[in-house]
Amino acid sequence: MNKEFTRGYLWELKKAIDALPLEKFEEIFSLILEASKAGRQIFIMGNGGSGATASHFACDMNKGAHSGSKKPFKVICLNDNMPTLLAIANDGSFKDIFVEQLKNFLKPGDLVVGLSSSGNSENILRAIGYANKNGAKTIGLTGLEGGKLAKRAHFALVVPAKDPQKVEDIHLVLVHLIKQNINRKRLSQKSQPRTRAGAPSRR
Repeated sequence: MNKEFTRGYLWELKKAIDALPLEKFEEIFSLILEASKAGRQIFIMGNGGSGATASHFACDMNKGAHSGSKKPFKVICLNDNMPTLLAIANDGSFKDIFVEQLKNFLKPGDLVVGLSSSGNSENILRAIGYANKNGAKTIGLTGLEGGKLAKRAHFALVVPAKDPQKVEDIHLVLVHLIKQNINRKRLSQKSQPRTRAGAPSRR
């Protein structure tokens, strides 16, 4: 193992984390909470490593962030259903594997999240464009220079890193931050003293 390379990788990763636009993260976190409270669906998608992060996000939100809440999350990962992806790609185009699924399920007010380290994945851009035109809110998690996704999504967080692997590393960190912030928020609400009427105490 090359220790200098390893140290350099971790140093560059730390610099990117330190430079994260946390105000953008807070906006995205608020959108996800709002979608849950309103009973909206949250669709997420990515290719390759970003697809694995999208699947991880759906797992963490549907199970890990549920915590017995009466307002569970409704997160659907569009790259998880392999037979559907293959059918759409085989009979039509790989560029349409996400947008064709949204045509079946998307409702106005839903939230659509695209993960792309470059921000230029055509299948994600088509899905985000469709969502924009049909009353959904859209989020782009990207990196490098942001690509087209940063301009097309309503809300975008661009990871300040030039290496796609470091962008993907940080996207997964953001997923875990969302999950743990939700858990902390819900635990805090449960621990608040309540009045006889059941409302939180204003002491």
